[in-house]
Amino acid sequence: MRKDTILFLKLAVIIIGIIVFMLFIFWLPWLANSTSEMYPEYAYLKYPVLIGVYTTGIPFYIALYNAFMLLNYIKKGNAFSEQSVNILNNIKKCAISVIIVYVAIFLYLLTQNALHPGIAIILFAIIFTAFTISLFAAVLQELLSTALEIKSENDLTV
Repeated sequence: MRKDTILFLKLAVIIIGIIVFMLFIFWLPWLANSTSEMYPEYAYLKYPVLIGVYTTGIPFYIALYNAFMLLNYIKKGNAFSEQSVNILNNIKKCAISVIIVYVAIFLYLLTQNALHPGIAIILFAIIFTAFTISLFAAVLQELLSTALEIKSENDLTV
């Protein structure tokens, strides 16, 4: 893969991380405050939902870091290595943990009779995206493992 493509992907990972960080710091608290002012009957949900959403930031940033490290391995020509398989496994686990937290938020809001259709659509979109990422990482992990097995068999044959 060309160096400029890797650089572009690294830059995209950094920009995504900065945008999500800004959303967590500025937009999310503002949204929580304005929603609790507009709907005071649901103000008690402000902090539990914020804690749940902020909790997903941890696996999100771990996955971003792992994606950055995977790009470093690809740049160095070590894409077909055991470290790459481990990185893909970490990304898959992070996506699954995001799914678990957002399903918990969905169920919590459902039990509190506070699940607005717009919020449900956003939650489903996040869950679907994380599910797609986990499946993609699992498929890539399996392909990479198979390629490593074939490579080791070929190295033993020669």
